[in-house]
Amino acid sequence: MKILNKEVLTQFQNVKVTKIEVLAPLIASKAKPGQFIVLMVVEKGERIPLTVVDKDLEKGSITLIVQEVGLTTKLLGKLKKGDDLYALVGPLGNATEIKQYGKVILVGGGVGIAEIYPVAKALKDAGNHVVVILGARTKKLLILDEELKKIADKVYITTDDGSYGQKGFTTDILKNLLKDSKFDLVYAVGPIPMMSKVSGVTKEESIKTIVSLNALMVDATGMCGGCRVSVGNETKFTCVDGPEFDAHLVNWNELGKRVNVYNDKEKHICRLYKL
Repeated sequence: MKILNKEVLTQFQNVKVTKIEVLAPLIASKAKPGQFIVLMVVEKGERIPLTVVDKDLEKGSITLIVQEVGLTTKLLGKLKKGDDLYALVGPLGNATEIKQYGKVILVGGGVGIAEIYPVAKALKDAGNHVVVILGARTKKLLILDEELKKIADKVYITTDDGSYGQKGFTTDILKNLLKDSKFDLVYAVGPIPMMSKVSGVTKEESIKTIVSLNALMVDATGMCGGCRVSVGNETKFTCVDGPEFDAHLVNWNELGKRVNVYNDKEKHICRLYKL
């Protein structure tokens, strides 16, 4: 569980996103697109889930991308190349269903772009026509755009401030694409408001849409129920039933409230640790 490499992908204002390569040969041999790991930085720390963005079977490593937003991610950000993680478990969750759908659109917002990267690669390898829409607040916060351009048939970029690509939101481009052509699948990962809006757009067009959810996790093995989410008329656990679900069945209002429940406490803890 040694950190083999570490690279800051972007650092702008109060946002820092880092790519970390970790030695984990057993996880690397089993991980599939859509799955995640859970790690602990220190013995008495919390467990946090992170998507397996890439893997190197020859080196026995996995690649993680993390945005520093709370105590644990900021502690992780302080580790250096050669340091060890306290604990690492995975792969967890259900892998993405990879098959030849036809024409697919992948929508990634913010650090969610890291999660669509392995899925885009796998869908392209399966023979799909892959279109990617990336969104960020500003050009300096955009990640993996060059890597995705090497995979996808077409990449569209939007920024809130118009500093790169089209000014506006990912759903602006999504609406235009769906108006001009027929697509067989939409896959989205990013902030909850973005995924909810994507779901609304595709529901009107009756297009199958999958989202990977970032619900709060405590145990990540289905025992605590902390990551529960309402999907249709059922309660699901994101860690064992997901992390991917039918976007048109997710209760977005409930999910949005749940993921923000600890925000004030997290900020207070970070202030105590001066992070």
